Amino acid sequence: MEEKIVTILNEMSEFLSVSQMKKLQEVMLSTFAEKEPEKKQISNEEYLEMFLDAKTIEGCSERTIQYYRVTIKKMFESVTEIVRKITTEDMRTYLSEYQKLNNCSKVTVDNVRRNISSFFSWLEEENHILKSPMKRIHKIKTNQQVKEIINDEDIEKLRDKCTCKRDLAIVDLLYSTGIRVGELVNLNIPDINFEDRECVVFGKGGKERKVYFDAKAKLHLQAYINSRTDDNSALFVTLDAPYNRLKISGVEIRMRQLGRSINLTKIHPHKFRRTMATRAIDKGMPIEQVQKILGHSQIDTTMQYAMVNQSNVKSSHKKFIS
Repeated sequence: MEEKIVTILNEMSEFLSVSQMKKLQEVMLSTFAEKEPEKKQISNEEYLEMFLDAKTIEGCSERTIQYYRVTIKKMFESVTEIVRKITTEDMRTYLSEYQKLNNCSKVTVDNVRRNISSFFSWLEEENHILKSPMKRIHKIKTNQQVKEIINDEDIEKLRDKCTCKRDLAIVDLLYSTGIRVGELVNLNIPDINFEDRECVVFGKGGKERKVYFDAKAKLHLQAYINSRTDDNSALFVTLDAPYNRLKISGVEIRMRQLGRSINLTKIHPHKFRRTMATRAIDKGMPIEQVQKILGHSQIDTTMQYAMVNQSNVKSSHKKFIS
């Protein structure tokens, strides 16, 4: 019955004002509710679980699913109305209070907004609500800071500080391929084609793509694999028995430790990805090819990763403008 109500409301939205639509919705819901008292109302928590199931089927990672869950559950703790009655003003107030209470940046608040917006958009697409209350809440403008990359000298310092062959192979594979840390830990030894210096990874949404590594990464990977005595098929494993597959947190911790050893406090796997994109563009690789290597569906995302070297901008200005 609810789906029929939503269909009627969608048809009438072209002819009625917002206030008239709200009134029509209230009348129809109360009228049909009297005729169907036996029908159980779906709770906000049940809607959330349905949404998460849909996102899981779409191929979202466990980390993304958990981020959705935490963000939306937190919203439900403050906005207690059933989803059909939540208004745009409710959500504006929530986001404003969220920023004040948590003293967080605009970037963080916009991430929260994006997750909640995805939830309500799904409810609208599935005809559970008439219109998403997030439609008129636009992207929060933030100051775009130029993000740092790892320079060639620091890469050499990181290599020098590696005390085992595994860490050296990780540094060079991240640096030359620009793969995500989740893609790195999911690699298996048979995935590596040493002859062509390439490997197949599965990115977000299970999308398959080829990435390529340089000669230095090839040598260090071969040296690491040949030094191992375990029979685990995973490309990277823990240093101690029982030599389990290395986890994302293990890579992140090790990269932070290496960074601190050379007095760099912001070394993390994702920084290698941004560095690779920037180097590729600086050396003339077309942005579309960088997009393909990084596995981005939108080229705008690639542009955010790639910080064009300022010295190159200056020399280009002299060449074409001066």
